[in-house]
Amino acid sequence: MRIVGLMSGTSYDGVDVVAAEFAVDGDDLRLRPLGHVGLDHDEGLRAQIQAVLPPHPTTIEAVCRLDNRLGEVFADAAARGVELAGGRVDAVVSPGQTVFHWVDGGTVRGTLQLGAPARVAARVGVPVLSDLRAADVAAGGQGAPLVPAFDALLLGGRSGPPRAALNLGGIANLTVVAPGAPTLGYDVGPANALLDAAARRFLGRPCDLDGARAAAGRVHPGLLELLLAEPYYAAPPPKSTGKELFHAGYLDDRLAALGEPVAADDVLATLTELTARTVAAACDRHQVAEVVAAGGGVRNRTLWGRLAALGAGRWRLRTSDELGVPAQAKEAYAFALLGWLSWHGLPGAVPSVTGAREAAVLGSWTPAGPDRHAPPVAPPRRLVIVS
Repeated sequence: MRIVGLMSGTSYDGVDVVAAEFAVDGDDLRLRPLGHVGLDHDEGLRAQIQAVLPPHPTTIEAVCRLDNRLGEVFADAAARGVELAGGRVDAVVSPGQTVFHWVDGGTVRGTLQLGAPARVAARVGVPVLSDLRAADVAAGGQGAPLVPAFDALLLGGRSGPPRAALNLGGIANLTVVAPGAPTLGYDVGPANALLDAAARRFLGRPCDLDGARAAAGRVHPGLLELLLAEPYYAAPPPKSTGKELFHAGYLDDRLAALGEPVAADDVLATLTELTARTVAAACDRHQVAEVVAAGGGVRNRTLWGRLAALGAGRWRLRTSDELGVPAQAKEAYAFALLGWLSWHGLPGAVPSVTGAREAAVLGSWTPAGPDRHAPPVAPPRRLVIVS
């Protein structure tokens, strides 16, 4: 079975596109990567997404316009995925762009992703799986993170000490896999979310490329102390977060509370240290021996160097590329796997991760017209009611 997986994360900077071939071999599911590509959003679309994200007020009209524009973007991305697969796929997984994750007192009440899956299905002509988080939320779960299902299959089945999979996207999330124990996973805190907000505010750029400006700055102790006081870090899992909490206004509030100016490079250095420390503390808490990292944050040399330094002598840090999974496309491959599971009626959410009452089969399928392999059926000419 060939599946195209799409991913547009909390950084909303573009779409990661992958094509994967799945085959069952006894107890093993074999995934053969067929290729991946990253497609950047233009500045206009980024601004349109940012305009509907909390804490900005918005309108139903703006949401509808964005939903359909994203659908066109994801349709183009899915078509590229079909090309990567050699022109034939069985399904597309298009989880959409998260614009709101409704967390109330630690409980997720709802979640909203945009991306008009019908537009994707119309473009590529195969069924499209979308809205992957809602079923887990309905079962009492957080609806996130969902990648631990992939991590558990990739890292599980081995003896020895716990191992962790780390994703450094807009939010840093961690999956811990240990022999004989339930899989654990949760959102640790911001990875690129606050760093990118600071880069836009102080540098006029989408990000601090390679962490160069952070490397030129110094960690501000007072600002770091204020940031580390965030109650979310002390909350026990299951837990999830996003830009509903860690947004540009959040950073502005902490800088205002500090009451003194901080140079741009020092802000970036401090935010980099915040991510490194919160991630390292989580890895130490679970006594992992190895951390397999992926996501855009692995390209940030300053952040990578701090993580390696904080883990030295305690856990080995490496990228998912060493396991055959491209670090820049791992989440998209994970969603392709969730599509394979849902296609076969298998759950994709992990209750020990999300806190759900039961494991849910994820997503909603948007058909692309009649099954081309099914026997043809003539259209009816009338309807008869039978008592």
